Amino acid sequence: MSPAAQKRNGAADDLPPDVDIDVEDEGAEEIVEPEALPSGPEVAFTAIDWTPHAGDADGMVGAEVIQTFVKRLPNQPGVYRMMNAAGDVLYVGKARSLKKRVTNYAQGRFHTARIGRMVRETATMEFVVTRTEIEALLLEANLIKRLRPRFNVLMRDDKSFPYILLTGDHVSPGIYKHRGARSRKGDYFGPFASAGAVGRTINSLQRAFLLRSCTNSFYENRTRPCLLYQIKRCAGPCTGEISHEGYADLVSEAKDFLSGRSQKVKTEISAAMQQASEELDFERAAIYRDRLAALSHVQAHQGINPQTVEEADVFAIHQEGGQTCIQVFFFRTGQNWGNRAYFPKADPALEPAEVLGSFLAQFYDDKLPARTLLLSQTAQEQELLAEALSTHAGRKIAISVPQRGEKKDLTDHALQNAREALGRRLAETSTQARLLAGFAETFGLQKPPVRIEVYDNSHIMGTNAVGAMVVAGPEGFVKNQYRKFNIRSTEITPGDDFGMMREVMQRRFSRLLKEHGDEQPGATPDETGDEDLVAGNGGFPAWPDVILIDGGQGQMTAVRQILADLGVEDRVMAIGIAKGPDRDAGRERFFVKGRDSFMLPVRDPVLYFVQRLRDEVHRFAIGSHRARRKKEMVKSPLDEIAGIGPGRKRALLLAFGTAKAVSRAAIEDLVKVDGISEHVAKLVYNHFHES
Repeated sequence: MSPAAQKRNGAADDLPPDVDIDVEDEGAEEIVEPEALPSGPEVAFTAIDWTPHAGDADGMVGAEVIQTFVKRLPNQPGVYRMMNAAGDVLYVGKARSLKKRVTNYAQGRFHTARIGRMVRETATMEFVVTRTEIEALLLEANLIKRLRPRFNVLMRDDKSFPYILLTGDHVSPGIYKHRGARSRKGDYFGPFASAGAVGRTINSLQRAFLLRSCTNSFYENRTRPCLLYQIKRCAGPCTGEISHEGYADLVSEAKDFLSGRSQKVKTEISAAMQQASEELDFERAAIYRDRLAALSHVQAHQGINPQTVEEADVFAIHQEGGQTCIQVFFFRTGQNWGNRAYFPKADPALEPAEVLGSFLAQFYDDKLPARTLLLSQTAQEQELLAEALSTHAGRKIAISVPQRGEKKDLTDHALQNAREALGRRLAETSTQARLLAGFAETFGLQKPPVRIEVYDNSHIMGTNAVGAMVVAGPEGFVKNQYRKFNIRSTEITPGDDFGMMREVMQRRFSRLLKEHGDEQPGATPDETGDEDLVAGNGGFPAWPDVILIDGGQGQMTAVRQILADLGVEDRVMAIGIAKGPDRDAGRERFFVKGRDSFMLPVRDPVLYFVQRLRDEVHRFAIGSHRARRKKEMVKSPLDEIAGIGPGRKRALLLAFGTAKAVSRAAIEDLVKVDGISEHVAKLVYNHFHES
């Protein structure tokens, strides 16, 4: 069976790993209990996987093939997937009645061009029946985030949010930035909109409450206070500069402040400062004064702090120019913990209510919602969404659109931020579009490029050599497409830039041919079937229209030879950028096949654009090289021994102190170490004593 057929027929391949579907013979139904769908009550699903008999749908697509499924579907809630002939999932949807919803598609009457195009491309469908519509909504959000269908509303940025963690597994709790699963014992406060906001807040909280931020191992091995104690950022519990009881009081005050009882904390500190002043203990009074100032600094950097809203997430949506911005503000314990703008992929024809409803379901798929969600406008199926989120969180979640008062002020403020963020994005996109059009005109392309790849190498005397690739498109740099190449070849002379570039090109385009050989570089929106490709709302192509090489004629000769050997020289345009005399910026010389080398006017916007691309690949290449060099510097000889993992390595170093001491140890000494058998001891000994 071909991979495409496997993708069409294998329901389990398209479902998240926590939903297992067993496909039986035609007509069979299998009840499956998933282990861990989004947190909430356990959900049972009935998987219906049915492929028409040979000849039933042979050569049929669109409404005709959908019609063959209708008579087999139950009048029950569930989730459906529409797929094209290649097995790619086009759309994931949920329905209160699968039979009625799919019947609407089969009738061939569509309200929008988007739905019509989606139905025309459909070659097969798959279904999952659920017990309730709420379960269908949760599963739909789960599948959309995993499969990323082209015709759904998609979140572009789904990074987890950072939290502040006050640990509870140590006699002297520490304060840390935390992201990911809450597996460590302690109190979590957040979410914060960015890691920078967490860092600034922790820095101020350290000044206010003198909490430690060191690791437990660092804490245990201190014999005198560290620098943070000297600069009054830590109370020094590691060396007994403060008693455990006194430090516990500081931790309690920090919890009160982060839990919204900031005024109580400030009142207590103010009273303590006044008492110290009356006792003429001005040094202690100055400490309390500095702590009050630090607390004020924290609150000043939280922006607006509502008086009547204890815990809420505020969402505002704004659409303009065919794009959508959703602004999210986080309020916890009466304090504003920041905001973030999202730009979901959505068809311009979709109404804001539909986009907002789909966004919220995906946003909370792996996050716990606040007890109250405040929206700038009503979301589609808002009541159902509230029930689903309550099921997911295991507590009551209220969703409302405030009409007056402070809550209305919060949504208006979020909406203003959404308008401004989208305005900035549209301006940047417009500028980028003009630059790409100018780039195409300057270098003789038939149309503006959609994907530009830029390459560079970085090394020191040939050591720790790294090749780097950055990618730019209609919306600027596409950082999730960046790649680095650790130079592996032992035949390359150290410092041979031509050889390094040949290896990078060979590896990059060999893999591209293997994985995306059928894709046409620079396909137009009409050819891809996605009108929003150039606008940045569609799929990003794998093949580049242009590759920029940081180098002159020699580099270009090496690159073109590799492209010719692979048979892709005519599919990709290669441009070389040589540094000008004395490496002056603005005097770069360009090398393009079929043309003499040339320079651009010093103030040409296209020249500035190319310089930005080159500077970005420089930054990425140098950063990758430094990271590799740093890793090599701290590399231990024990890492090279097969069978020596982190545990045994730690045991050996604790027993002997250094890797050099391990290399000198006899087998009899090695076997005395916990976890080191005679066989492993011989491996270690033989590694250092080849003779």
